[in-house]
Amino acid sequence: MNFLKIRFLNAWVLSMPGFSQRHVELPSGLECDLALSLVGQPLVRQQLMKGLQQFLHSPSPAKPLVLSFHGSTGTGKTYVSSMLVRHLFQGGLGSPYVHHFSPVVHFPHAEHIEQYKENLKRWIQGNLTSCGRSAFLFDEMDKMHPGLIDVIMPFLGPSWVVYGTNYRKAIFIFISNAGGEQINEMTLDLWRAHRDREEISLQDAESAISKAVFENPQSGFWKSGIINEHLIDFIVPFLPLKRHHVKQCVVNELVQQGLEVRQDVVQEVADSIPYFPEEEKIFSSTGCKTVASRISFFF
Repeated sequence: MNFLKIRFLNAWVLSMPGFSQRHVELPSGLECDLALSLVGQPLVRQQLMKGLQQFLHSPSPAKPLVLSFHGSTGTGKTYVSSMLVRHLFQGGLGSPYVHHFSPVVHFPHAEHIEQYKENLKRWIQGNLTSCGRSAFLFDEMDKMHPGLIDVIMPFLGPSWVVYGTNYRKAIFIFISNAGGEQINEMTLDLWRAHRDREEISLQDAESAISKAVFENPQSGFWKSGIINEHLIDFIVPFLPLKRHHVKQCVVNELVQQGLEVRQDVVQEVADSIPYFPEEEKIFSSTGCKTVASRISFFF
């Protein structure tokens, strides 16, 4: 572990209960990792760095940091959340202070919703009591039972203490494919107007996501107090990836696997991935999700 990461982790530990209170330094390697490894997502880098700078540099945050990631499959939502906790917590996703929830795994049966609510509240309360500097990741929010997520609402607001716990230094990340279709349509409309996908503004993306996610009866955010009380700090949109982005993902994966970067392999893997619309084949239907598994077929 390098000196910068050790220094950051020490600062993080010093801010836990029982230690002197101070702000936490933003790890310098995170911005570098986002620039080098996250392909084709300028709005993500912009929103994430802005949110973390404001939150971690405050010795006394007004509320926990709440991020909501939206986009279609393979655009980097899970990748970015993993990268974030890897830089903030020793052990990354394996840290005892990082808690990952999946509706399919942890909340599979609608008839048990009341028990899930009680379990979730107790789990978050207990872990924040142990360490206020904890992170909670909620995957596949589009599959979460409506109403379940509201049980964590008291932990997300600006109060000093809830259930006897000072929780304002926690991080909550919601991850969802919901809104991805609308983001893709917006990107396609730009392409048809002979404009670049990078011209999409954060305001345009947020508007599309709000209509698709927060007004959808099938969404975990449906009629949620989290939305009504404006407790999400940053909506982070992930754009669909073009062919040259997929090629960069192939190169990154080859390097990661310690393999030779051969242009024929890069081209073949990129060509094997489905693209949309059907005729023009502009954007990857699966983002970079299947790149790693496809390399072995062509190398």
